[in-house]
Amino acid sequence: MNGPSQYSVRLGRTRRLGVYAVGAGVCLSGGLWLLFHYFFVQQGEFGPRIHPIEAWSLKLHGAFSFATIWMFGLLWGVHVTKAWPLSRRRWSGGVMTGVMMWLTLSGYLLYYTGNDMERSIVSVLHWVVGLGCPVAFLWHRFSFRRRPASRARSGVEPPSNHGGAVRRCM
Repeated sequence: MNGPSQYSVRLGRTRRLGVYAVGAGVCLSGGLWLLFHYFFVQQGEFGPRIHPIEAWSLKLHGAFSFATIWMFGLLWGVHVTKAWPLSRRRWSGGVMTGVMMWLTLSGYLLYYTGNDMERSIVSVLHWVVGLGCPVAFLWHRFSFRRRPASRARSGVEPPSNHGGAVRRCM
């Protein structure tokens, strides 16, 4: 190669659309479960009963959750480990990583915790963080690091310490 090598931590279109689809699926299925679990409770002959959509949305949420864990592994290998040394969007990326770890751990606890009191606490903490996940994602995806005013006006980029490689972050 004659010039500086092009290196980008941006995801390709197919992977990016996959992340968006899986993320939307897990959020929408979880939101659908919340809606039917708390707001559309059906009264049966012997008291409240589970709405059929609630059960199916929970199954769908579980399936999307597995896909989300797989997608996070993909992102870790092709995006996170390459973007972290660049120190761009590190704060929002760290928050996204922490959110993913919490949602994975709390999802596991929801599945395996037998104590009803512990389960109800973990459930609320899981869906509160889950509802905030789209906000955290948008913050990470669309946050921009500002350049100093003098460089922004002149169009001069700060020098790179990465062997002359041009790097961009998602």
